[in-house]
Amino acid sequence: MISIVLLTLFGIACLFLGFLKSKQILMPATMLFLVVAFVANAMDWNQPGSYLNNMMATSNVSVAFVGIIILSALLILPLTQRYIHDERAQLAEYHAILLFSIIGAIMMVSYENMIMLFVGLEILSVSMYVLTGSDKRNLKSNEAALKYFLMGSFATGILLFGIVLLYGATGLFTIKGIGEYVNSAGSDISPLLYVGLLLVLIGILFKVSAAPFHFWTPDVYDGAPSVFTAFMSTVVKTAGFAALYRLLSVAFTDVHGFWWTTLAVMTVMTLAAGNLTAVYQQSFKRMLAYSSISHAGYLLIAVVAFNQRSEQAILFYSLAYSLATVTAFGVMMLVADQNATNGQPNEDYGAFNGLAKTNPFLAFALTVSMCSLAGIPLTSGFFGKFFIFISAIEQQMVWLLVVAVLMSAVGIYYYFRVVIAMYMREGSTGVIAISPLYRLILIVTTVLTILLGVMPGIITRMV
Repeated sequence: MISIVLLTLFGIACLFLGFLKSKQILMPATMLFLVVAFVANAMDWNQPGSYLNNMMATSNVSVAFVGIIILSALLILPLTQRYIHDERAQLAEYHAILLFSIIGAIMMVSYENMIMLFVGLEILSVSMYVLTGSDKRNLKSNEAALKYFLMGSFATGILLFGIVLLYGATGLFTIKGIGEYVNSAGSDISPLLYVGLLLVLIGILFKVSAAPFHFWTPDVYDGAPSVFTAFMSTVVKTAGFAALYRLLSVAFTDVHGFWWTTLAVMTVMTLAAGNLTAVYQQSFKRMLAYSSISHAGYLLIAVVAFNQRSEQAILFYSLAYSLATVTAFGVMMLVADQNATNGQPNEDYGAFNGLAKTNPFLAFALTVSMCSLAGIPLTSGFFGKFFIFISAIEQQMVWLLVVAVLMSAVGIYYYFRVVIAMYMREGSTGVIAISPLYRLILIVTTVLTILLGVMPGIITRMV
């Protein structure tokens, strides 16, 4: 838990660094801060413990999830270098808010008390509201921030109401205490508990863009600055699913039959809504928004399966998805800025036409990313889906597996649209200048995507 203290101090330090005349030091300083936080988190491996009067606890699984969150932030941070030369951009504030948001994500992953879940969710959510509207000159950004804030506030209210009902039914806020109550009550469980659980699920599922609570996602992802959209797609989703699985596995195992049906129906809705709607998108960025919804559906399969493989499947899939998403957004930002019209980035598929001839490295990196998101072999995304599907097979959920496979086939279609544009169409995109650090990040994410697709045991043996 020392990582929370360090990130708090580092966030404040970033704000003070903002008083310097030059912004050049902010990037390396913040990356150094994240590396230190990553190492501090790794030191908790095989060192389980409880903190803050048993309101938070660490385990190897929580350490692994926090590692993915910090790694994702570390890979996304260099994508903010475009703001270094923007006089209106408040780079120090952006970096500080990103660090503070990671604190909220860590609390969501490691909570033992429902109050800490609420506090962590709010820290993460408020940070995202601010970053979504950070481009004050862009009406789409302002609209996205307002939509996200209003709908997120309603979802938070629902979550808080659910926590209150759980307390009313059990007299407890700790998830272990609630689990003991559910186990001992048998058939005499208070109806308030079922209503409270349902409301808490709604609040969390809103944050991870699960249908039917996904309607905010396309507009918010499309309107927010792309670098912060990448952050939402990776860090927020990883923290949300870690929190969801922790809640169900610790507190509500004995009422599995109640929430299983609800989540199974929502899984099918999420897979269908995300994949089928992504087919009709003309904007690559908006397609990635619907893609994010569809991947929430795949992660929900592991939650619904709820067996010994589920935790490992969620962990590996979150890492694979995060790596591919960072690559996709990194390449998209370069191409969109290169083909900007009237100062507005061009994020349509047409902007990628002929990219393989002029920028073969970017085309290759994006191809690997799309293959991973589609679940093509020799990429980490393939084994991510493989572990998810295995968990479903072990629970004999063949019907859900059939839906997932069909939706995966649909996903191949819209993911390969950009690959076809890059390699099989003529375009006017010139050679794109890439800074050494930016190129290094794309190399790291691409290599890791392939490496985990060839040797997934690197991660699975740890868990």
